[in-house]
Amino acid sequence: MKDKTLAGLLALILGSLGIHRFYLGQTKLGILYIILLFTGISAILGLIDAVLFLTMNQEDFDDKYNTKEASYERTARRRATGQDRRRPPQSRRRPSSAPRRQPPVASRKKNPFKLSGIQKYKDYDFEGAIDDFKKALAVDGKDIAVHFNLACAYSITEQAGKALNHLDYAVKNGFVDFDKIKEHDALAYLRIQDSFEEFVKNSYCLDKPAKEEPTPPPVVMEEPSISTDLLEQIKKLGELREKGFLTEEEFAAQKRRLLR
Repeated sequence: MKDKTLAGLLALILGSLGIHRFYLGQTKLGILYIILLFTGISAILGLIDAVLFLTMNQEDFDDKYNTKEASYERTARRRATGQDRRRPPQSRRRPSSAPRRQPPVASRKKNPFKLSGIQKYKDYDFEGAIDDFKKALAVDGKDIAVHFNLACAYSITEQAGKALNHLDYAVKNGFVDFDKIKEHDALAYLRIQDSFEEFVKNSYCLDKPAKEEPTPPPVVMEEPSISTDLLEQIKKLGELREKGFLTEEEFAAQKRRLLR
């Protein structure tokens, strides 16, 4: 079992060398920290990791880094308390006065393409996720969650027009979590498009379908609100997350630090 406190101390003391990542079995991330050693980035990342590990809930740490061991302990705990004992089989004979049970309503089968699309999305295979989500819509074209997930995947791959079309469909058919649209990291690229501003002004609806490949807006010479260096750093962090070197929580924490 990996120890949360030890991981935090390793990150604090030897974080620039990525020793804590090797300890947690994340060899690729450990190598990345060594590569970034002379840039000073790995030292900053190690400090952030130390804070995250030391403040992380033990159960969350076990679920993430001690999956098999945590599952074994939970199973052993249930067995020790007798919670997993099988219930004795009920008598097949039903009293004559008991009403006949109605046959259960067949549950809606899960869409396999939706599940595989979500898994590929989590594995940063966004193109594969898009293909599976399209197949999922062929099975159930009214699935709002699939449309929203497609919007996120298209936004990440910088296909704003397609992302906006699927987001528009989701809203028109019952999606009302507008805070999620405003704050979801995957929709960050979509939110900086002019078409998104019009979409919001129009109560999260499109007057007409957005173009598949919209013409880029004319360049306006004005002082940017965010420096070019900061945008480059955020872009690099996004690339590290897509390649699996950073988790979603680590990416979000580092992005908030850069934007302060």
